[in-house]
Amino acid sequence: MTRREVVGHTALLGTLALAGGGSLLALPTAASAAEHAGPDGASGRPTSPNGWQTEERANHISTVWTRHVPGTGCDVDIRLGEAATVLTHVVRRFHYEIDALRAGDVTGWLPPSRVRLDRPEGNQASGTAVAIRPGSYPPGARGGFFPAQLTVVRDILAECDGVVRWGGDDDRPYEALFSLDVPPGDERLTRLVTRLRTWADEPGAGAGTPVDVTDKGRRRAAEALERRQQAD
Repeated sequence: MTRREVVGHTALLGTLALAGGGSLLALPTAASAAEHAGPDGASGRPTSPNGWQTEERANHISTVWTRHVPGTGCDVDIRLGEAATVLTHVVRRFHYEIDALRAGDVTGWLPPSRVRLDRPEGNQASGTAVAIRPGSYPPGARGGFFPAQLTVVRDILAECDGVVRWGGDDDRPYEALFSLDVPPGDERLTRLVTRLRTWADEPGAGAGTPVDVTDKGRRRAAEALERRQQAD
């Protein structure tokens, strides 16, 4: 059974629906419309490396707001709408299948002044990336995950159909980092979000549902995506 809690906030940002059995969901709002305004945006603000408009602040005239990640002890500053749906799914699977997360373990949005926009972590400035335990998996270090944990990471990426990129695949690794790897309005993002939101309404689907990450079909998909993303 799923549970749904309607959370009110400003008229500009509209209404979010949190599905306890799935991902952080968002109904169509002014915020989600802003996500599809294109990489240039109306305000002239710079974009993060993945093409999303950066935000100077959170929780005030912004597409980035602090949200609780259902099922975990974590709150995260994240871009509302599609980005939140996808990245919350990633965080929840990490929590359930790799290691339990506590308050402070996940860092989402950061001001543009605190990140380099010419590096993947610059995606945090648009609220479209999260760093999970950045102190445990610092930039430049490889090998932070045990083999079984890495198998789960690869399965999560494959489940997201290449919409999410893992920082461990970059030339300068950042194994804590998970970013959207598509620009606003990309069809792959729309398809994935539709699937995740459908899972939220289905018993036995979505994050927290046991999956066999060693299944041959899932492993083949994960390995094929790994080759593609490492070649980028």
